[in-house]
Formats: sequence, C-alpha cells, structure tokens
Amino acid sequence: MQASVGDRLLVHGRVVGQQDRTAEVIEVLGADGSPPYRVRFEDGHETVMSPGPDTVVRPFAPEG
Repeated sequence: MQASVGDRLLVHGRVVGQQDRTAEVIEVLGADGSPPYRVRFEDGHETVMSPGPDTVVRPFAPEG
C-alpha cells in the first residue's frame, strides 16, 4: 500500500451493520509512502495505523 499526505483511507466495516469510515492521511511514517500513517478520522480522532486488506486508498484530488 502506498499513500501520501492528503490522501483518504476508506476503511470498510468488518462486521455486519458497521459503517465504513474515512480518514485523511496527515503524516506518512513509513519509507516511500508505506505504512504506518498518522490519520485523522471524520470525528477529529487521530491515530497511527497500518491499514489492512479492508482499507482502500483514495488519492487526494484538489477541487476545482
């Protein structure tokens, strides 16, 4: 997995009824865009994570 600052991580729910979550990559801690990443979720919670196979990277796309 490769990500850059500003990319979004879409974390799919693992349990029936669990909502998908989106987090913004605010810091890349691994070499060459590799995990772990410091991320900020929509509710403002920040954490360091190494995404699993249930996560998809959505590249940053500036509006306009």
